[in-house]
Amino acid sequence: MFAAVLAAFAGQAMAEDVVVYSARAEQLVKPIIEAYKKETGVNVKLVSDKEGPLMERLRAEGRNSPADLLLTVDAGNLWQAANSGLLKPVKSPLLDANIPSYLRDPKNEWYGLSIRARTIFYNTQKVKPGQLSSYADLADPKWKGKLCLRTSKKVYNQSLVAMMLAEMGPVKTEKVVKGWVSNLATSEFPDDTKMLEAIAAGQCEVGIANTYYYGRLMEKSPKLPIGIFWADQAGKGTHVNVSGAGVVKYAKNEKGAVKFLEWLSSEKAQNMFADVNMEFPVNPKVKPDARVAAWGDFKHNYINVSNAGQRQAEAVKLMDRVGYK
Repeated sequence: MFAAVLAAFAGQAMAEDVVVYSARAEQLVKPIIEAYKKETGVNVKLVSDKEGPLMERLRAEGRNSPADLLLTVDAGNLWQAANSGLLKPVKSPLLDANIPSYLRDPKNEWYGLSIRARTIFYNTQKVKPGQLSSYADLADPKWKGKLCLRTSKKVYNQSLVAMMLAEMGPVKTEKVVKGWVSNLATSEFPDDTKMLEAIAAGQCEVGIANTYYYGRLMEKSPKLPIGIFWADQAGKGTHVNVSGAGVVKYAKNEKGAVKFLEWLSSEKAQNMFADVNMEFPVNPKVKPDARVAAWGDFKHNYINVSNAGQRQAEAVKLMDRVGYK
């Protein structure tokens, strides 16, 4: 009898742990997990890998998966996880209150936890802000030989083009992306940082990148001649995406996973979650870190970020078709 009670108690203690499969860098996530444990006493176990292998692992494990929560970057990846049947809907008035509807799944299978803006950057010695306007404008022949881009193989660019497809349709989007390719100063870069460094070096004059890459680079080299420009402020607004999370379909500790997710959306945790990577909080009650706020306010594009996933396959085909490598 005593052994049975002890086993039941042990099982209950184990159930209090929350197992997170995370595609985010461990150094970004561990301080947040430690803060949660300090506040609640709940142990969060972290399993880190890239999003592709983590999703494959969830598929292979099925009902036997120890995972309670999937944490990853980009709405395209979150949509893919939900579309593959790896996540489950969550009912949480608190999450709905803390996270605007355009930054979460319409079926509540995943929620954005931080905002990353993908906008225009320019060489301040060669370009004036008044010369810039929109993503589409970068296809204009006036930028011939002056544009740098990161590779189309990265999900961030796939999501940007997917959102453009949802908004402008395939004909206009293809015309824009084809124009970008025609205006390239050099071949596509493997990452945003190298592309921003090329702008600073004068190899090109303008480009598109996620803001936190700019933040990291400027902290390291504050004198680089790189400026940030919020794209499409006269139109629908700057493209935004999210890092976020969803409760795994066969979560053993669903209640614990939801509580952790709710805590991550709270005012107390939001700055910690967003500030660590120079991102923007999703909770509108929370102000961004001073370093991020210094870039200025901007109008977001309020199209639901799930479009990044829904149109991603179409976006990849379009980019291949026009020679965007």
